[in-house]
Amino acid sequence: MALTEQIQTIEAQAAFRHYSVPGGKKMAVAMTSCGAFGWVSDAQGYRYCPNDPLTQVAWPAMPPAFKQLARDAAKAAGWPSFEPDSCLINRYTSGAGMGLHQDKDEQDLKAPIVSVSIGATAKFMLGGQHRTDPVKTIDLHDGDVMVWGGAARLVFHGVRPLPKSQTALRYNLTFRKAA
Repeated sequence: MALTEQIQTIEAQAAFRHYSVPGGKKMAVAMTSCGAFGWVSDAQGYRYCPNDPLTQVAWPAMPPAFKQLARDAAKAAGWPSFEPDSCLINRYTSGAGMGLHQDKDEQDLKAPIVSVSIGATAKFMLGGQHRTDPVKTIDLHDGDVMVWGGAARLVFHGVRPLPKSQTALRYNLTFRKAA
C-alpha cells in the first residue's frame, strides 16, 4: 500500500486537525498521528499522549511500512537501533507553513528525528541552536528523507508557506522516539 493510502487509512481513524498553540493561535498545518503516542498542542502546552484527545481512543497503529522506512533511514544515517513510537503526520495546503521551532518534547533527545516528504515540494528552513542563528533553505521534494540527531538534534527548523497558487498537497511524516 502506498504511503498516501496509508495516510488516508490513518486519517479515517484519527482526523487531521489544526491544533492551537499555547498562546491560542491556530496552526496553519493540519496534523494527526499514529503509533503508541501522538503529539498534541493546546492551551496546556505541547506533549505526547497515548490517546487522541478528540476521541479518547488510542492513536492508530503505526503501519509496518512506516516503521521500516524510519528504521532504514535512521540506520543509514548512523542510528542503527532507532525504534520510533510516534509518527506525526503534517498536511500542508496552499499557504500553509510552519515557523521555526525545535523538536524537544520527546523524552529521549538522543534519538534522531526522521522526516519523510510526500507530494508538493517545500522550502525547508534549517537554522542553528538559537532562533536568531542564520537559516539555510533546502528544497524538499517528494520522496526526500532527512535524518537529524546528535549535535543537530535541537536545531531550529521549519517550512516556508507553500505558494498560494499551490494546488498539490504536501505531507510530512516525522518519526520520533517519544517515550
